[in-house]
Amino acid sequence: MKGLYCRAGAEPKFVIQETSLPEVLGSHLVRVQVKACGLSPLDLKLLDDVGMKRDLIPVGREVAGVVLQVGAKVSFFQPEDEVVGILPLDSPCSGLCDVVDIDEHHLVQKPEKLSSVCAAGALRDALCAHTALHTHARVAAGHTLLVLDGASSFGLMCIQLACYHGVKVFTTSHSPQQHTFLEQLRPSVAKVIPVFNGPSDLLPAVLEETGGLGVDIVVDSGVRLQEEESEEAKLLPHKHDIISVLGVGGHWVTTHKHLQLDPPDCRLLYLKSASMSFLNHEVWTASSAQQGRYLHILKDIVEKMSAGVLRPQPEEAVPLYEATVIMESVQRHQKKKAVVQL
Repeated sequence: MKGLYCRAGAEPKFVIQETSLPEVLGSHLVRVQVKACGLSPLDLKLLDDVGMKRDLIPVGREVAGVVLQVGAKVSFFQPEDEVVGILPLDSPCSGLCDVVDIDEHHLVQKPEKLSSVCAAGALRDALCAHTALHTHARVAAGHTLLVLDGASSFGLMCIQLACYHGVKVFTTSHSPQQHTFLEQLRPSVAKVIPVFNGPSDLLPAVLEETGGLGVDIVVDSGVRLQEEESEEAKLLPHKHDIISVLGVGGHWVTTHKHLQLDPPDCRLLYLKSASMSFLNHEVWTASSAQQGRYLHILKDIVEKMSAGVLRPQPEEAVPLYEATVIMESVQRHQKKKAVVQL
């Protein structure tokens, strides 16, 4: 059978490779026939940092499919169960293979009403949103939340999850089309702040909406560190602006892996008694320290998707033969997300 792999180098190259599974299934493993697989950018630096960088890196880890066979000690699943999960960082399998072996502790049951394409396409962003709001920010009803770039897949999951919990949500739009889309969301957000003419409107708009108090939580989609950067980066807020919109005791969850705070920024955080944390999307699969909690979160996410609480923007599924070209676009961030239907 064939799978998609990345040949690491100065310029990552994606190739379709023949691969096979062992004849004997491990005692805690589940053999799954893959129906759909989500494609997200590979973090090669992270793989290098944790000592998992290889010549050929499996691509495609968010999978949805049907159980074909279970190991002798598997207790959660039976053949023909529909499942969804994320392959761990050290998995030798590409999620684009017809069949993959995965530990039962990385899978949850997929509700019948939830399509495989929807589950595979949105699982990672929904997991990140849940981690940002619940694990990091301890969100609760009555809080105020600013989600930057709310029309992105991750931003949309944050907005819908926060609205479900009774949070007052503000968000930013990066284009007139995104602005219209966000204003038409239901449940509705309190305010959509356009930043496509420049992010300088963000701070006064948030302070006006909150009576000068600022927000309890900020979840970003990147931060602008210098003034002279790309056109895309110019839509991002400066780190000082983000700290300025935080209220007293507020919390900032950042996705910017290289963020550094200057002494004046730290001083402002101290004066507000505010805090910040880094959102690493691989944290749950990189360690088994909180495996039970991770499975509980995955189950909660797929149930909310099935119930319509989380409604991801539909991704057009592409066939396997287009996976190489699509993954190159995803890796270059020309396309934020893709789903391959097998």
